[in-house]
Amino acid sequence: MKKIVLVLCLFFLDYFSKEIIFNYVDLNSFLYILPILDIAHIHNYGIAFGFFAGLIPSWTIILISVLITFLIIYMMIMSSVFLEKMGFLLIIVGAISNIVDRSIDSYVLDFIYFHYGDFYWPAFNFADMYISIGVFFIIYQSANEFINRRSK
Repeated sequence: MKKIVLVLCLFFLDYFSKEIIFNYVDLNSFLYILPILDIAHIHNYGIAFGFFAGLIPSWTIILISVLITFLIIYMMIMSSVFLEKMGFLLIIVGAISNIVDRSIDSYVLDFIYFHYGDFYWPAFNFADMYISIGVFFIIYQSANEFINRRSK
């Protein structure tokens, strides 16, 4: 039950944050927050970081995303390690959030925009953060297992 509540809270945080940006920030505009952070309103028609935008139809990205999400669900079910399961769960929530966006609008709304000097990180959203944190959890857990096996 706790996982369902967590999934719903994370999904709706992503959804409502995108709705706020969509309704209150003009498309392709940037609002200064900090010297390294802006809030933007960007439509991402590609995959991660906008790669392949305009080259791959939206339905193809959705289909591939759904298939990968089912694979990750299977991997989560097969896992017996808590941190790994949480990592998979975060990836699944992020993927579903972005799949829903793309299914409705043919794009994903990105709005968190970090930059420093001439370095600009591509804009992203909460769903992307969930995926990144989930991947970090899995890598961390895998590294710990590897180190523990090597030390025996």
